[in-house]
Amino acid sequence: FKDLISLKEARKKIYSSEVRATDTALAEKMAAVINKAAAVGDSVGGIVELQAHGLPAGLGDPLFGKLDGLTAMALMSVGAVKGVEFGDGFHLAELKGSEANDPFMVTKAGEIQPAANRAGGVLGGISTGLPLVVRAAVKPTPSISLEQQSVDLKGKQVALTIAGRHDPCIVVRIIPVLEHMLNLVLADLLLSRRAGQGELR
Repeated sequence: FKDLISLKEARKKIYSSEVRATDTALAEKMAAVINKAAAVGDSVGGIVELQAHGLPAGLGDPLFGKLDGLTAMALMSVGAVKGVEFGDGFHLAELKGSEANDPFMVTKAGEIQPAANRAGGVLGGISTGLPLVVRAAVKPTPSISLEQQSVDLKGKQVALTIAGRHDPCIVVRIIPVLEHMLNLVLADLLLSRRAGQGELR
């Protein structure tokens, strides 16, 4: 995790960027792609990465109350989200078990934790104590100025043109929605954990 910038620095960069990116050079490229699509009346999608730091190990259940299952359900319930992955996600399908596993280690403080975070902070539906890392794929805005093929109420093929103002990319707009959906899942699990331990009356 040595290559990760500090959370404080990341937040500062994210909220000073029009496209909510921590990498300035990448942010410029992203903005250029969005502007290019807007110029021709089209739209683009993107991927939003969310991270939750400081979570205790043990949140979630191994079956119906999986941390990743509940998170995926919450994020997929948001319009335009078409895919969700945790940690190295779909890339793990290309690896061998020896490459994909998160080995465990004993820290200097005597704590047991994974030595890597390929699983994105969740194993077997339960948080590991490492940062929860989840990404959501957001599709391009369907309402665009370009002519598209459709079918009318009479069942006939027609050319459809949608007039008005259109967002060339809703990825930036959807970020706070996804953040709050994740927060709701985590808050629910934390409260359930406290209740199970008899801390809530």
